[in-house]
Amino acid sequence: MSEIKVAGRYAKSLIDLAVENNGLAESYNDMVLFEKVVDETPELEAILKNPIVPLDKKIGILNGIFTDKVGKLTLTFFKTVVNKGRSAILFATAKQFIKQYNEIKGIVTADVTSATALGDEAKAQIIAIVKKELGANEVIVNEKIDEKLIGGFILKVGDKQFDASIASGLNKLKKEFAH
Repeated sequence: MSEIKVAGRYAKSLIDLAVENNGLAESYNDMVLFEKVVDETPELEAILKNPIVPLDKKIGILNGIFTDKVGKLTLTFFKTVVNKGRSAILFATAKQFIKQYNEIKGIVTADVTSATALGDEAKAQIIAIVKKELGANEVIVNEKIDEKLIGGFILKVGDKQFDASIASGLNKLKKEFAH
């Protein structure tokens, strides 16, 4: 079974537990923090994925980093997953948890690449369009600047992409003239 499938099942279990204990929002915040810490500290992911590192040492490291920062449910979850020999999928589980939480809450992430930083008005328009088209409750906009676009933007939501960049338009025009 693929790592993503297993991580998805563990994430679903944590979501169910969190809902049962009225701690879904807290568990979400914990998973966001965990993902951020692992992103910023690749050594932590290497330790969790290393089969040579003893399980109690992995639990000790997780406790040392997260004891005062995450809820009891999350710490217990970490300990359970590590004790089952599945510490290698903790990072993937956090990502799957965030993804599933966002689906439950109707939160959509929109990746916008533009030649310059988006103004508040442009960002508000993109949010409004994405909310309307996808029926989302909330839209998180991740901005990326790429001067090669010259102007306009590329909007990517999930597996859909809308390219309204000037560079793309010029490339299409160039292809038309070539024919």
